[in-house]
Amino acid sequence: MNSPLFDLTGKVALVTGATRGLGQYFARALARAGADLVLTGRDAAKLAPFISELAPLGRRVLPLALDVRDPRSITAMADAAVAHFGRIDILVNNAGCNIRKPALHVTWDDWNTILDTNLRGTFFVAQAVARHMITRRYGRIINIGSVTCVAGYAGLAPYGASRGGVKQLTMSLADDWGPHGITVNCLAPGWFKTAQNAVMYENQEWVDYLCDRIPLKRPGQPADLDGAVVFLASDASAYITAQTLLVDGGISGGATRALPRKS
Repeated sequence: MNSPLFDLTGKVALVTGATRGLGQYFARALARAGADLVLTGRDAAKLAPFISELAPLGRRVLPLALDVRDPRSITAMADAAVAHFGRIDILVNNAGCNIRKPALHVTWDDWNTILDTNLRGTFFVAQAVARHMITRRYGRIINIGSVTCVAGYAGLAPYGASRGGVKQLTMSLADDWGPHGITVNCLAPGWFKTAQNAVMYENQEWVDYLCDRIPLKRPGQPADLDGAVVFLASDASAYITAQTLLVDGGISGGATRALPRKS
């Protein structure tokens, strides 16, 4: 990442949903590559410990409150970020949620909560930031999806619908905003242990089953996302747009261990 192609020095990166989990992984990677940061969460005060952790890197960091289900909050956040730094070069559209239930138990409100956050929120945050990027004819938008962009799992019906929508949305926005110098891609992590799904990793039988289905035989680790997010944020990906980059250890390939042949 010492190549100038991957150098983000002088860039301003906005990462939504940075109070925990993958949002913090992405922010660390971008800061190490040189970017200054705008970090958001529903309660901006909860960002303070993470900002303290980033301090040794010497980057400028602006915490802002953001509720992606509130259009006024989205507009205020984007305007405040631009007022402070003068621009937004990179958006990592990460804020999301999930409610795990069998399909027969999903309620109307469950569906709305997940889709409003993961899909509608992703669109309107991208829209608010793109308005500013268009004036400068430059931008890198990275929508965060998941392996559920391309694969279905029981108990994740509305979540999978929202992430599949993010993949399709990414392609549309890339076509819409490409003429303005903006690339739009989807970064789709596989199975990473985060605060949102930590309870699943307490079941060793499930972990063993999961690892058996992953060609690399392990869940994702935080560092596994660093190169991908920096790549999509940098000039190294200048001619890449409308794409979904899966960082999933190969589980989306669909292969399972072959049965031994009978002699």
